[in-house]
Amino acid sequence: MVAYIIVDIDVHNPEPYREYLKKITPTVAACGGRYLVRGARTKVLHGNWQPERVVVMEFPDWERAQHWATCEEYQPIHQLRQANASVRMILVDGSVEAQCRVSASISTLC
Repeated sequence: MVAYIIVDIDVHNPEPYREYLKKITPTVAACGGRYLVRGARTKVLHGNWQPERVVVMEFPDWERAQHWATCEEYQPIHQLRQANASVRMILVDGSVEAQCRVSASISTLC
């Protein structure tokens, strides 16, 4: 089943964070992921959550999403993010309909 990583990022140091973006983007694709939302405009419809920069990534399955988030080879890049931004990140299962759509487009595996 597809999985999503949802991130709310508060960037403290924009210049070094740009370097992080250059380095992390290829790793998402290498794990079969893709960006669905990346820093787009937000509007709170209910509650008191005030997101800064929202990112939603879709991965073919839970395992590849978790690999992307926790694997040793990407840790230096993730540390660059952590040094320059505050991050709240979750991993969630997707729907069956999303799985059918993603299964048809998988070309690389992590």
